[in-house]
Amino acid sequence: MTDHRFEIPDNEARELARYWLSLGIAALIGAGLLAILLVLSRTPGIQDVFPLRDFFKSALVVHVDLSVLIWFMAFGSVMWSLAGGQGFAALGRVAFGFAAVGTAIMTISPFFPDANPLLNNYIPVLQQGVFFAGISLAGLGFACALIRALLTIRWSVANTLPLGADSTPSSSSSSVRFAVSLSAVAGATAIAGVVFALIYSPALEGQAFWEAIFWGGGHALQFQHTLLMVVAWFWLASELGWGPTINGRTAMYLYLLAAVPILFVPVIYAIAPVGSAWHTAYFARLMEYGHTLMVPLILIVLPSLWRLRGISTPAKSALVASFFLFATGGVLAYMIKGVNVVIPAHYHGSIVGVTLAFMGLTYVLLPRLGYASVEGRMARWQPYVYGGGQLTHILGLAWSGGYGVQRKVAGAEQILTTLPQKIGMGMMGIGGLISIIGGIMFVLICLIAMRQRTTRT
Repeated sequence: MTDHRFEIPDNEARELARYWLSLGIAALIGAGLLAILLVLSRTPGIQDVFPLRDFFKSALVVHVDLSVLIWFMAFGSVMWSLAGGQGFAALGRVAFGFAAVGTAIMTISPFFPDANPLLNNYIPVLQQGVFFAGISLAGLGFACALIRALLTIRWSVANTLPLGADSTPSSSSSSVRFAVSLSAVAGATAIAGVVFALIYSPALEGQAFWEAIFWGGGHALQFQHTLLMVVAWFWLASELGWGPTINGRTAMYLYLLAAVPILFVPVIYAIAPVGSAWHTAYFARLMEYGHTLMVPLILIVLPSLWRLRGISTPAKSALVASFFLFATGGVLAYMIKGVNVVIPAHYHGSIVGVTLAFMGLTYVLLPRLGYASVEGRMARWQPYVYGGGQLTHILGLAWSGGYGVQRKVAGAEQILTTLPQKIGMGMMGIGGLISIIGGIMFVLICLIAMRQRTTRT
């Protein structure tokens, strides 16, 4: 067994990681509160009692941005801080300040007038000054965090590549740092793509404009998230004593293979104008074929899952649930036909797979960041409650999509005329409520552990 972890520093880097983790959890709290309104607005029977239809789209925009963009970027910043050490600490503090203020403004923006929600893919927006102020500040903060990561993480081949054939603890930890640095490269590429798109913005308006602006960068971000997800899987398996049996050298080459699609992002921007049909098609193909390069890393985790049977810990629960939900999302991708709720079923599965991996690694990192250890029945069951609820949610969406229920609508606009449609969306509502309970459990577990700080720096 090879140990696919690295040592957590007891310095300024750890303090920065605490800040970023707090921001991520705060974003999940805000997303969870909005999720309650979202689920109620689409659940048969309840949707007719509460007049939430007009608020649905505004809440959906900010819910997605908090639960995917802010949470994922904040957790990425945790890993970049820990892997990069304490260099450029002032830049890290400035980055956190911008991101925290921006997130707070985004969270309250749906309650301001004239929200004008635009449900474009990847990063939906409210065409409103308050929201744009918030997301701009948050984006600036994460851009600074990525710059600091690229300046501090030692990711050159000379410092990272285990040149020898033997696996050693140092070589394995170097490969993990290398993977974290590759995720930072993906994130920086995504932000650069968005900036490029804004500079050379297409002659479009409204939702079509923002769809074009975030299309390329949103695709690039997916490679950041999945790289960090696999790092989390390897780390969790190592924590449980059954890490993947590949040495650091092999792991690094596989991480490199998975990151190859990032090289094509600037190429697409160079050859296909932003907003053009070719731009859209090329990035869609990059997503479709690019993620297949991660299959070797995913398959390597399978033997570890088999060896973990009989173990009962929060880390094991999160690893199993994450792997299963991510795989389910992948299978649903091949069932998409037309524009219906099978599409959100697919990406909910993939996103929840990433989220569960980050949740599990959060449990492992909390005591190493100076907080109390996460133990007990609630922590062991939380990933299954959250994952089980999300599984019911996405299966309900997939079922309803097969009967033609459209995406991004609520209330009477769903036009639920047949019993199968109503059953599917009822499953969606029940699963969504169960997953909200699982999300609340995660937040409570983290807050309890964070209140019981074991060390102070």
